Amino acid sequence: MILLSLLLAAGQITPVQPIVKGTGLPPAAMTEEAGVMVPIDALLVALAARDGQAILAQVRPDGSATVAEEKPDGTRSVRRTSWPDFAASIRPGSERYVERLTDPAVDIDGDIAMVWSPYVFTIDGKVSHCGTDHFDMVREAGRWKIANLTWSKRTTGCVN
Repeated sequence: MILLSLLLAAGQITPVQPIVKGTGLPPAAMTEEAGVMVPIDALLVALAARDGQAILAQVRPDGSATVAEEKPDGTRSVRRTSWPDFAASIRPGSERYVERLTDPAVDIDGDIAMVWSPYVFTIDGKVSHCGTDHFDMVREAGRWKIANLTWSKRTTGCVN
Protein backbone atom coordinates (compact mmCIF):
# COMPACT_ATOMS: atom_id res chain seq x y z
CA MET A 1 0.00 0.00 0.00
CA ILE A 2 2.86 2.39 0.74
CA LEU A 3 4.34 1.77 -2.72
CA LEU A 4 0.96 2.50 -4.30
CA SER A 5 0.72 5.78 -2.38
CA LEU A 6 4.22 6.78 -3.48
CA LEU A 7 3.49 5.96 -7.11
CA LEU A 8 0.25 7.94 -7.00
CA ALA A 9 2.02 10.91 -5.43
CA ALA A 10 4.74 10.76 -8.10
CA GLY A 11 2.12 10.75 -10.85
CA GLN A 12 3.20 7.33 -12.09
CA ILE A 13 -0.24 5.76 -11.67
CA THR A 14 -3.45 7.32 -12.87
CA PRO A 15 -5.96 7.58 -10.01
CA VAL A 16 -9.29 5.80 -10.48
CA GLN A 17 -12.28 7.76 -11.69
CA PRO A 18 -14.78 8.97 -9.07
CA ILE A 19 -17.44 6.42 -8.20
CA VAL A 20 -20.72 6.61 -10.02
CA LYS A 21 -23.38 8.29 -7.93
CA GLY A 22 -25.64 5.80 -6.24
CA THR A 23 -23.32 2.83 -6.36
CA GLY A 24 -22.95 2.97 -2.60
CA LEU A 25 -19.37 1.78 -2.62
CA PRO A 26 -17.85 2.39 0.81
CA PRO A 27 -14.49 4.15 0.86
CA ALA A 28 -11.56 1.75 1.26
CA ALA A 29 -8.88 2.43 3.87
CA MET A 30 -5.85 4.52 2.85
CA THR A 31 -7.64 6.25 -0.04
CA GLU A 32 -8.53 9.84 -0.75
CA GLU A 33 -12.16 8.85 -0.23
CA ALA A 34 -11.32 7.58 3.26
CA GLY A 35 -9.73 10.97 3.95
CA VAL A 36 -12.98 12.70 3.00
CA MET A 37 -14.77 10.53 5.57
CA VAL A 38 -12.48 11.54 8.46
CA PRO A 39 -14.35 14.74 9.45
CA ILE A 40 -17.71 13.07 8.85
CA ASP A 41 -16.82 10.20 11.16
CA ALA A 42 -15.51 12.72 13.72
CA LEU A 43 -18.76 14.71 13.50
CA LEU A 44 -20.79 11.56 14.16
CA VAL A 45 -18.59 10.72 17.16
CA ALA A 46 -19.01 14.29 18.44
CA LEU A 47 -22.78 14.04 17.98
CA ALA A 48 -22.84 10.78 19.97
CA ALA A 49 -20.75 12.48 22.68
CA ARG A 50 -23.05 15.52 22.50
CA ASP A 51 -20.00 17.73 22.07
CA GLY A 52 -20.89 20.86 20.12
CA GLN A 53 -17.32 22.18 20.16
CA ALA A 54 -16.03 18.94 18.63
CA ILE A 55 -18.65 19.31 15.90
CA LEU A 56 -17.45 22.84 15.15
CA ALA A 57 -13.89 21.53 14.74
CA GLN A 58 -15.05 19.51 11.70
CA VAL A 59 -16.96 22.21 9.82
CA ARG A 60 -16.45 25.52 8.03
CA PRO A 61 -17.98 28.18 10.28
CA ASP A 62 -19.71 29.85 7.32
CA GLY A 63 -21.55 26.64 6.35
CA SER A 64 -24.86 25.30 7.53
CA ALA A 65 -26.97 22.32 8.49
CA THR A 66 -30.29 21.88 6.67
CA VAL A 67 -32.99 19.31 7.33
CA ALA A 68 -35.86 18.47 4.98
CA GLU A 69 -38.36 16.74 7.26
CA GLU A 70 -41.35 14.64 6.34
CA LYS A 71 -43.72 14.15 9.25
CA PRO A 72 -45.90 11.03 9.65
CA ASP A 73 -48.98 13.04 8.59
CA GLY A 74 -47.27 13.92 5.28
CA THR A 75 -46.51 17.55 6.08
CA ARG A 76 -43.06 18.72 5.11
CA SER A 77 -40.70 21.43 6.28
CA VAL A 78 -37.18 22.64 5.55
CA ARG A 79 -35.06 24.25 8.26
CA ARG A 80 -31.59 25.72 7.88
CA THR A 81 -29.28 26.34 10.84
CA SER A 82 -25.83 27.88 11.04
CA TRP A 83 -23.10 25.60 12.36
CA PRO A 84 -22.70 27.63 15.59
CA ASP A 85 -26.46 27.41 16.24
CA PHE A 86 -26.51 23.70 15.40
CA ALA A 87 -23.60 23.03 17.78
CA ALA A 88 -25.29 25.06 20.52
CA SER A 89 -28.41 22.88 20.16
CA ILE A 90 -26.40 19.75 21.04
CA ARG A 91 -26.73 19.50 24.81
CA PRO A 92 -25.56 16.90 27.31
CA GLY A 93 -28.06 14.23 28.22
CA SER A 94 -28.40 10.67 29.38
CA GLU A 95 -29.75 9.26 26.11
CA ARG A 96 -27.30 7.51 23.80
CA TYR A 97 -27.33 8.95 20.26
CA VAL A 98 -25.98 6.92 17.34
CA GLU A 99 -26.16 7.95 13.71
CA ARG A 100 -25.10 5.13 11.40
CA LEU A 101 -24.35 5.78 7.75
CA THR A 102 -25.00 2.90 5.39
CA ASP A 103 -23.08 2.59 2.13
CA PRO A 104 -21.69 6.13 1.79
CA ALA A 105 -20.88 7.11 -1.79
CA VAL A 106 -17.96 9.55 -2.10
CA ASP A 107 -17.19 11.68 -5.16
CA ILE A 108 -14.15 13.98 -5.32
CA ASP A 109 -13.08 16.67 -7.77
CA GLY A 110 -9.90 18.42 -6.65
CA ASP A 111 -10.62 20.22 -3.41
CA ILE A 112 -14.36 19.59 -3.33
CA ALA A 113 -16.20 16.40 -2.54
CA MET A 114 -19.65 15.14 -1.75
CA VAL A 115 -20.76 12.23 0.35
CA TRP A 116 -24.25 10.80 -0.03
CA SER A 117 -25.49 8.09 2.32
CA PRO A 118 -28.63 6.66 3.80
CA TYR A 119 -28.59 6.86 7.60
CA VAL A 120 -30.44 5.61 10.64
CA PHE A 121 -30.49 7.64 13.87
CA THR A 122 -31.13 5.78 17.11
CA ILE A 123 -31.68 6.96 20.67
CA ASP A 124 -30.85 4.38 23.30
CA GLY A 125 -30.81 1.71 20.56
CA LYS A 126 -34.33 2.52 19.33
CA VAL A 127 -34.81 4.00 15.85
CA SER A 128 -35.73 7.67 16.11
CA HIS A 129 -35.63 8.58 12.42
CA CYS A 130 -33.85 7.91 9.15
CA GLY A 131 -33.19 9.43 5.76
CA THR A 132 -30.28 10.42 3.58
CA ASP A 133 -27.31 12.60 4.48
CA HIS A 134 -25.57 14.78 1.90
CA PHE A 135 -22.23 16.22 3.00
CA ASP A 136 -20.73 19.07 0.97
CA MET A 137 -16.96 18.92 1.61
CA VAL A 138 -14.02 21.25 0.91
CA ARG A 139 -10.31 20.69 1.39
CA GLU A 140 -8.41 23.62 2.88
CA ALA A 141 -4.70 23.53 3.72
CA GLY A 142 -4.74 19.78 3.05
CA ARG A 143 -7.60 19.03 5.47
CA TRP A 144 -11.16 18.10 4.57
CA LYS A 145 -13.93 20.08 6.27
CA ILE A 146 -17.70 19.83 6.14
CA ALA A 147 -19.04 22.95 4.45
CA ASN A 148 -22.70 21.97 4.57
CA LEU A 149 -24.78 19.04 5.68
CA THR A 150 -28.25 18.51 4.28
CA TRP A 151 -30.38 15.57 5.34
CA SER A 152 -33.84 14.19 4.87
CA LYS A 153 -35.66 13.08 7.99
CA ARG A 154 -38.61 10.74 8.37
CA THR A 155 -39.90 8.43 11.08
CA THR A 156 -41.59 5.87 8.81
CA GLY A 157 -39.93 3.12 6.80
CA CYS A 158 -36.76 3.12 8.91
CA VAL A 159 -34.87 -0.13 9.37
CA ASN A 160 -32.22 -0.45 12.08
